[in-house]
Amino acid sequence: MILADQDTVVTQPQPDQFKAFSATCSHLGCQVERVSDGTIKCPCHGSQYSVVDGSVVHGPATKPLPAKTVSVSNGLLAIS
Repeated sequence: MILADQDTVVTQPQPDQFKAFSATCSHLGCQVERVSDGTIKCPCHGSQYSVVDGSVVHGPATKPLPAKTVSVSNGLLAIS
């Protein structure tokens, strides 16, 4: 799920596990476009990042997406 207004992409690598990262591609600053097949995809130059840890799976990006803190309380996600 991409929360463009919060510059955040939220993934769910496993049931009951949520991760959040910056939605700004580390290559040239485009906003990532979608999450599918275990990767976060940037439309500008094709960079792909792992939904588990934000690491680069496919370049040209060389730096991971910065992680954000996720907590779950009473079924609600909080991201900081």
